[in-house]
Amino acid sequence: MPGYARRGVHGQTVEALAHRVLGGTLAEGTTLDLTALQQELGVSLTALRESLKVLAAKGMIDARQKRGTFIRPRTDWNLLDADVLRWQFQIATASAGASTGAAPGAGAETSAALPLLRDLEEVRGIVEPAAVRLAAQRRTAEDLAALDDALAAMGTADDGAQEAVEADLAFHRALLAASHNELLERMERVITTGLAARDRLVHGPGHHPVDPVPSHRAVLDAVRARDPRGAETAMRRLLAQAAQDLAELRGTGHEH
Repeated sequence: MPGYARRGVHGQTVEALAHRVLGGTLAEGTTLDLTALQQELGVSLTALRESLKVLAAKGMIDARQKRGTFIRPRTDWNLLDADVLRWQFQIATASAGASTGAAPGAGAETSAALPLLRDLEEVRGIVEPAAVRLAAQRRTAEDLAALDDALAAMGTADDGAQEAVEADLAFHRALLAASHNELLERMERVITTGLAARDRLVHGPGHHPVDPVPSHRAVLDAVRARDPRGAETAMRRLLAQAAQDLAELRGTGHEH
């Protein structure tokens, strides 16, 4: 999927348009008035068209003769695209903060992002236990080194720091890579994009989740020992703890 530069006029225009589409300001089926959009966003028509191409590549808009440029049905959108996922989390948390005056990481933001977080948990529950079974069978010395490095970084990062989030993402990327299944490796885009948003909420100010190192070390130990069943069991325990962290963030005390 074509990427784009997030900085500069082009990146800002792409983000502004994407937020309007995903947030419903530009509803499905709406035909865009390009001249009005150009004036409203303060960009050239060329810049606007280039930005629309990015959203077209993600299945969100289309252009046809006689009809013009329009918003495609949500069923056509590439919801697994990393940018689309990131935008959805941004919209969910920003709208909650704006409506309540809550600070970033507050409970209202968690509630707004809940449907996405629930979907993420279900996808992880399907993908990651199976992926670590393969990782336990196929891991290489290079895979173990990457996992060791990520776990070490997780252990030294301050709780709530960006380094903690990055270390967690690196660990889960390395696990998917260790499966040596190219399609599973591509799931990294979905899992780590959502996981980054989830980590920032769970590890935000005022929240103190359980130390993640022991549960991640248990997964790594089983992968190192070439124990597929043990790796799957350890991963399911890790995911259960992740669900509990979210439940406590929402103040429910349990997940389901």
